[in-house]
Amino acid sequence: MEYPPYFNPEMELLSRSEIEALQLRRLRETVERCTQSPFYKRRFAEMKLDPESIRSLDDVRRLPFTTKQDLRDNYPFGFAAVPLEKCIRLHSSSGTTGTPIVVLHTRKDIDEWANAMARCMWMVGLRPTDIFQNTSGYGMFTGGLGMQYGAERVGMLTVPAGAGNTKRQIKFIRDFGTTAIHAIPSYAARLYQVMQEEGVDPRRDTKLTTLLIGAEPHTEEQRRRIEEMLGVKAYNSFGMTEMCGPGVAFECKEQKGMHVWEDNYILEIIDPDTLEPVKEGDIGEMVLTTLNREAMPLLRYRTHDLTRIIPGPCACGRQHKRVDRMKGRSDDMIILKGVNIFPMQIEQVLLQYKELAPQYLITLETVGSNDDMTVEVELNNMFTDDFGALEALRKSIAHSLKDEILVTPKIKLVPNGTLPKTEGKAVRVKDLRKHY
Repeated sequence: MEYPPYFNPEMELLSRSEIEALQLRRLRETVERCTQSPFYKRRFAEMKLDPESIRSLDDVRRLPFTTKQDLRDNYPFGFAAVPLEKCIRLHSSSGTTGTPIVVLHTRKDIDEWANAMARCMWMVGLRPTDIFQNTSGYGMFTGGLGMQYGAERVGMLTVPAGAGNTKRQIKFIRDFGTTAIHAIPSYAARLYQVMQEEGVDPRRDTKLTTLLIGAEPHTEEQRRRIEEMLGVKAYNSFGMTEMCGPGVAFECKEQKGMHVWEDNYILEIIDPDTLEPVKEGDIGEMVLTTLNREAMPLLRYRTHDLTRIIPGPCACGRQHKRVDRMKGRSDDMIILKGVNIFPMQIEQVLLQYKELAPQYLITLETVGSNDDMTVEVELNNMFTDDFGALEALRKSIAHSLKDEILVTPKIKLVPNGTLPKTEGKAVRVKDLRKHY
């Protein structure tokens, strides 16, 4: 059977003028809906803001920013714009300490989420003939159910394997003929490592063709390495619990940036210090406004993810703006010896070395009166244990990192499999410094 090239051509093929007209209409509706939210009702009163004052898309800048701290301060239901009896689901953020954030969904919200995810999956070539295996955890983490909804909406046979138990994952991949899989980058690398240990060749012994990746930052080098290891095309995605989960933005087959579904979101890129917009193409903090959510609309949510809008049209024909892969976060920057460093800079250097595995850990410690950085990185299984070769490699890595981040870290080369593994997002930085 021949399938159409677009899952939802009515929305995917909108012109720029049509996108912007739809955004303005939905923005007005969203601001009106926000007057039912206790948080925004208070904020609008403080700012003397009236929904009628939104007359153009530029007026989005008149709306208040929303932060993660706002969500925590109004835990659990202070952002609800509908009565709780109209909500059928809540999700909560993962990986945070203290008060979590909570996001509510109506039945329509869940349905629209499924449609957005299906649109993403269809865009990279997945069809009802595919068999889709999801290695994300199910529950409060949105990656499990979000991907599940999309795969079911596409019509694929789904394997809700959940997180962990890598040997079982590999058995399922082989026994069920899995063609597409969803995994975070660090787990995709772990999957390949166990395949090697079990004598499984992913090209020869599986039918894998497509990998959907996201949930943790990764470089282009890491993506290409994963593609080479597993023999797949790996497509980058962006999502966050606050926006619904996965399905906010996704790569198309061109793999030249992720299309933000602008019928669902207004995208801004701002300077995180001045809060003013940056020029198109410049890196800044991504800010998102929901346009199609009933239970809990969010205005100008500061994601703290650093990226840029990729100028110009995409060859795939979709006019929805594209953002580059995340360059880091405005709130995970390391300041060491007066230098600003992002962990992604270190990863990019490490992945240039074929002798290294993709697992690493950055540890920051106070030694005497100075703060020091140690980078532990695993060797791949094929590299020699010759002391001279190891020392030469260590010095080369230290030199390359100094060129990139302007400070010289200590380098520790450790055997493959040494660093702790997690089923959630990989822990890349351990800050043990003493701050007075």
